[in-house]
Amino acid sequence: MAEISWRHLLGGAALVGGAVIAGCLILAHSIGSATKQLDRAAIQLEAVSAAVADANEALGNLQAAPTAAARRGPDPNKRYTVNTAGSPALGPEGAAVTVVEFSDFQCPFCARVEPALKMIEQEYGDSVRVVFKHLPLDIHKFAPAAHAAAEAAHRQGHFWEMHDRIFANQREMTAEKFVAYANELGLDVAQFQQDVASSEVKARIDADKREAGKLGATGTPAFFINGRYVSGAKPFEAFKEIIDAELAREKTARPGSTAGVVDRPRTRPSDVETG
Repeated sequence: MAEISWRHLLGGAALVGGAVIAGCLILAHSIGSATKQLDRAAIQLEAVSAAVADANEALGNLQAAPTAAARRGPDPNKRYTVNTAGSPALGPEGAAVTVVEFSDFQCPFCARVEPALKMIEQEYGDSVRVVFKHLPLDIHKFAPAAHAAAEAAHRQGHFWEMHDRIFANQREMTAEKFVAYANELGLDVAQFQQDVASSEVKARIDADKREAGKLGATGTPAFFINGRYVSGAKPFEAFKEIIDAELAREKTARPGSTAGVVDRPRTRPSDVETG
């Protein structure tokens, strides 16, 4: 009986031992799986934390410099110096206000702002000088030839007449049309065509484009009114508000100045009969 009991005991112990070992193996496997899951969760949590940190940093940068992030182009609160030497202009050099326009002959918005500019000339006369600068945009394939034609006409003293004809016929911007305009204006057509193709005219246009880039003006029309940047085809009232403020500022700076006094209404050369 004792021998049988011992055998039973040994067998039972073996069964128990096996069960314990099996249990340990199962537990170890479960712990290993849980550990891997925890590791994966930790990695995912770390990635989320990094993303949150990046988002917070980006938000902080936006909050720190909202004006720089939102603003495109020149700062409207600054005054810039624009080189106007040799550029086509209406009005005296000593005018109290100078309106410089960077324009593109193929740009529909540049054509749209023309009536407002003519109203400025009529309203303010010699108190305001309007200066034209070339900025043919890369997206307008006919613009470079139009600017070359206008600059060539400028060399014979008829920029504004050519300017007005090109804008009035934006859908007919061809070399033949430009030659026809030159004939209408009584230009030396052979000289005109030579100038259109010249490297000097191209260099002049390219110089204006480079200056616009340095100023940060990448779209048209872009205006600098006494150095203050104004973007887009604004209505006359918007220009008037700025010009009146500049005239008042000039009058305050120079007591006794006649700034703001209209000497006479001006007419563009294109408004005068030619023949």
